[in-house]
Parts: sequence; structure tokens; C-alpha cells
Amino acid sequence: MKKILATCLIMTFVLTGCNTFKGVGKDVSKAGHAVTNSAEKVENKM
Repeated sequence: MKKILATCLIMTFVLTGCNTFKGVGKDVSKAGHAVTNSAEKVENKM
């Protein structure tokens, strides 16, 4: 489970790219949404 979440975080950063510090906040927010969505999908399957 932790590996899936970590992979989602890494992929989010790679795909969105962090060019500025302002962009970093947006990327972290997007990563949080991705992790939340992944966790909800896994929880619904259980």
C-alpha cells in the first residue's frame, strides 16, 4: 500500500514538473489529491 502511494506521489511530481516554488505548492496539492483518490479506490475495493 505504501509503495503504491509513494509511486503516485513520484509520478505526480514527474508529470507536473516543479519549475517554481509557487508551483511546488500546486504540485504537492495535486499529489495529495492523487493519494487520496488512490486510497479511496483501494478502500472501496475492500
